[in-house]
Amino acid sequence: MTKILVATVKPFIPEAVEKIEKIASDAGYEFVLLEKYADQGEFIDAVADVDALIIRSDKATREVIEAAKNLKIIVRAGAGYDNIDLEAATEKGVVAMNTPGQNSNAVAELALGMMVYWVRNGFNGKAGTELKGKKLGLHAYGNVGKLIAGIAKGFGMEIFAFDPFIPKDVIEGDDVVCIESAEELYSTCNFVSLNIPATAETKASINYELLTKMPEPAVLVNTARKEVVHEDDLLRVFADREDFSYITDIAPDCKDEIAEKYPGRFFFTPKKMGAQTAEANINAGVAAMTQIIGFLENGDKTFQVNK
Repeated sequence: MTKILVATVKPFIPEAVEKIEKIASDAGYEFVLLEKYADQGEFIDAVADVDALIIRSDKATREVIEAAKNLKIIVRAGAGYDNIDLEAATEKGVVAMNTPGQNSNAVAELALGMMVYWVRNGFNGKAGTELKGKKLGLHAYGNVGKLIAGIAKGFGMEIFAFDPFIPKDVIEGDDVVCIESAEELYSTCNFVSLNIPATAETKASINYELLTKMPEPAVLVNTARKEVVHEDDLLRVFADREDFSYITDIAPDCKDEIAEKYPGRFFFTPKKMGAQTAEANINAGVAAMTQIIGFLENGDKTFQVNK
């Protein structure tokens, strides 16, 4: 019997697990659940005889992939897939997929929620500022960027976007100003929301040169990946610009230094929060299981991210 493993050190909500299991069972597959495992070794042992694997933030490393002798497909329940060793998957003939768009609304609401929390001083009773009339730059205009724009319009913000992969007419069709370069985006906007994936090209690309172009006061919002921000440059910006703030749900490795030297100028959630809604859990989990069935039964590779 085809065996499906859901391995989540950060579990899906119970309702999502129930729905995933029912889809697998209705398809005649064996369903196995590994949650809150103690170490990577436990994960490696669990994949030994599975045909398909669903993960969230879990690390599908080369060691995991090579240990899974029957593995045919890995699906990352979410948009980012930098936690899958794509090269190892390709070498072993394993299809790797993500579930784009399933967590997007949750991430977009989080981005705006953190902005509101920030400009209102964490609701500490003191007077803050409003988002209305402020300039918001979207660094990437994919599923998340598009949804952030829609919500931000409701706050009366001016919306700008830079994305070399999205046609200008698509961006402008949403009543968003299309910006031609990252440099122009950062020079224009007090708030910049990072919506870019962590790739070889984007890692550490948000650097001192870009961040120091932002007009005062500057707020960088990151619901993407911590790796896209150049941390040494981030510390330089904190040191050189007292008006600069950083709010994110993925704290940088240098968080302790920031907390010690620059109190009151950052907000880091305790853990990654972008997909932490019931709706996103269910949407991403169900999509992952449905994609596995589509691939195993019909060879559908629509959301494949490796070659």
